[in-house]
Amino acid sequence: MSKETLIECKEVTRIYKKGTQEIRPLSGLNLRIQAGEFLALMGPSGSGKTTLLNIIAGIDAPSEGQLIFKGNDISNLNRRKLTQFRSENIGYIFQLYHLVPVLTAYENVELPLLTHSMTAKQRHERVAKALELAHIADRADHYPRQLSGGQEQRVAIARALVTDPPLIVADEPTGDLDKQSAEAILILLKRLCHELNKTVVMVTHDPQAAEMADRTLHLEKGVLNLEDQHVAS
Repeated sequence: MSKETLIECKEVTRIYKKGTQEIRPLSGLNLRIQAGEFLALMGPSGSGKTTLLNIIAGIDAPSEGQLIFKGNDISNLNRRKLTQFRSENIGYIFQLYHLVPVLTAYENVELPLLTHSMTAKQRHERVAKALELAHIADRADHYPRQLSGGQEQRVAIARALVTDPPLIVADEPTGDLDKQSAEAILILLKRLCHELNKTVVMVTHDPQAAEMADRTLHLEKGVLNLEDQHVAS
């Protein structure tokens, strides 16, 4: 039984103006991503990986084409509706964690819930569950400066999970970690897909990180090289 399509990019093009110059980080890109899939995006600097990730996450909008999410076209949502879409559907993991240094791990994970209508008890239950899933519950009262890089990234993953989004996007999530910590983070991301049916889209320069994904696609000058894609056996 095939899985449902969570995300579909249809002829997505992104155009920026730099003076009189027109820059196209993405050009007529087509892509389907299944629910529960772990997809890695690779390519040289300037290939359009992060632009594509930001469009998929609703942070940026295509200049042309459509982004379909669960069958709905979100390409032309206004700013308010796009913010709501991200809040309900997207968890974002950054390379450099982006934790608030004056907040504890618990408080950092709780932040995305403060815009949601729920009681303090409900927030606590969500935060506790997310910290447990990320295997960082024992550091809940620690500040970022008291954590290792791997532990900070686990807090960032818990923060991405806390709203229970169907999609998690990760921009070089292991780029600032040592080999052992990086491997542990990748195993965790894979578990989120296969055990919790989360969809993970990860940008990476590391071929070993990409090998952990179910499928790897390569971008070159804004175009997907489908002949060079890798599907995990």
